[in-house]
Amino acid sequence: MKNDSIYYSVGALLYCPANRESIVDSVISEKFGKNFSLALCLEDTINDKFVAEAEETLVKSLEKIYRTHQVKDFYLPKIFIRVRAAEQINRLVKKLADSAGAVTGFIIPKFSSENADEYINEIILANESGSNRFYMMPIYESSSIIDIRNRYDILYSLKDSLSKIEELVLNIRVGGNDLCHCFGFRRRYDESIHKITPVANIFSDIITVYGTDYVVSGPVWEYYNGIGWKSGMLQEIRDDKLCGFTGKTVIHPKQIPVVNEAYRVSQADYEDAKAILGWNHDSNSYVSGSHKGQRMNEYKTHTNWALKTVYLAENFGVETVSLTEVI
Repeated sequence: MKNDSIYYSVGALLYCPANRESIVDSVISEKFGKNFSLALCLEDTINDKFVAEAEETLVKSLEKIYRTHQVKDFYLPKIFIRVRAAEQINRLVKKLADSAGAVTGFIIPKFSSENADEYINEIILANESGSNRFYMMPIYESSSIIDIRNRYDILYSLKDSLSKIEELVLNIRVGGNDLCHCFGFRRRYDESIHKITPVANIFSDIITVYGTDYVVSGPVWEYYNGIGWKSGMLQEIRDDKLCGFTGKTVIHPKQIPVVNEAYRVSQADYEDAKAILGWNHDSNSYVSGSHKGQRMNEYKTHTNWALKTVYLAENFGVETVSLTEVI
């Protein structure tokens, strides 16, 4: 299990086309608040004919954000660039020069056996090129993992490939909509993706293979308006959390506070987590009732949960009222 707060800090990752010039003012003015991450996308959101133009816009946007942050205090989110080809990584790092300091890392779409080594090598080169530390977040959305005859071999092979840069893999991400697309599925506003068995099974296998060593982020929720969109999103996040996911990709600013609220830690969980991590090792017992006397805490059984809970509290805060009570 990851034992550093940064791996739990991506939270709500807002996707934005890299050619959207207005994103600069939105970041500088803190239009989206002070607790989110930003993905500037050069892949699916950009017409193939305008990739070079989008790259230039991205470079100018990041330069302005970086320069402005040197003289003005505003919340600078973790910024990631979603590339469409491995060679873009170091080309962009060179173009950005000092402004690369505003970039946390790169998102790798359709991560697969065919492109893994190339992307990993580019990330290694980027980290050797200067003083900046660049993380990567591979997305598991390729149709190759649908075939259950090969899925485990592919997932474990990719994990072996990532092991050489494990500390640089900030999150493993999943492409829920891309996997649904393979089957022709699309969930309604009141339907959780975890109820779609073929896709849920893929998610379960990804968590099984990666969940003990990496933070795995939840899939995008495409609804942001209309009746029931928020309650549907909250339900899916509850399912995300129960199934082992942390954080979520978002496609609209209205979704950011929903994710942030859903990942706030309950007071009861926080108190139990602190008690478990602060256990008296001279005690003759490694089991005790919780601080409210509602459940049993075991030091040897709940330490990983407690550590994760504390990291989530650092990044999302602690709620005094249960989210289920509010809803």
